[in-house]
Amino acid sequence: MTHALYARLFDDAALFPPGNAPMGEAVPAHRAHLAGRRARFVGPFVVSQARTAELRTFLSREDDGHAPLAVVVTVPAGPEEVGPAVASVRTDPALRLAAVEVAAEPGRAAEAAAQLDRHLPEDAEGYVELSRAGDVPADLAALSAAGHQAKFRTGGLVPEAHPGEAELARLLHAAVAAGVPFKCTAGLHHAVRHTTAEGFEQHGFLNVLLATHTLVAGAGPDEAAAVLADRDGPALAARVAELTHEDAVSVRRAFRSFGTCSVTEPLEDLVVLGALPAARTH
Repeated sequence: MTHALYARLFDDAALFPPGNAPMGEAVPAHRAHLAGRRARFVGPFVVSQARTAELRTFLSREDDGHAPLAVVVTVPAGPEEVGPAVASVRTDPALRLAAVEVAAEPGRAAEAAAQLDRHLPEDAEGYVELSRAGDVPADLAALSAAGHQAKFRTGGLVPEAHPGEAELARLLHAAVAAGVPFKCTAGLHHAVRHTTAEGFEQHGFLNVLLATHTLVAGAGPDEAAAVLADRDGPALAARVAELTHEDAVSVRRAFRSFGTCSVTEPLEDLVVLGALPAARTH
């Protein structure tokens, strides 16, 4: 079950806040993750459209022998930039486009989906980051019709960027009800819900996995919100241990992955909770 629940769950967003790793550190560290014993848990390398040229320059100076780097390109500027973002990756043999994540203002989800249809290669996934200020059910309906996936922002550098448990539960419930797979970004730094030193209320990725399970099983947003609010790490880990392989597969069909500026920290959280074996050193 462990492999099914956590496989490729952690997209490597080391370049992004609050980590802000330099390119020269982030890429070698990502390759090290992929060569390590926990490689099966690591998703693609995430890069913003604005930094693809920097990434390409760095890769051009590497020694030969590396396989093409699988990347997710974020496009915060909106749907009209999807084409240039895709082209910036596909023209470089050192890169393999795994997915594009485009931000859409309220009411522009259908436009973003159309741009993904127009420019994405068949072997790449498309995600549209939905605005919490928009009509999320209508936007999800547009994504469902187009066959693309949703992205929800679950944190940031200010308190307002963190949706509360009730709001996030409603978003996840709407996605599950619409049959639209989703990913999350920002704020899921640890396995269990907690309050940061800055006073931010941050969701735990284990909470989100279990909340998704309750929704897939037919629960409503109130029940999901209760799971998202739970701060009892051992209790959450015990609930995860009760999931079957089929449960894990159904959860991950809905909750695809999340971006994290540290791949190591969330994995170590799982080890401390007993939800993942410690990595062997020999």
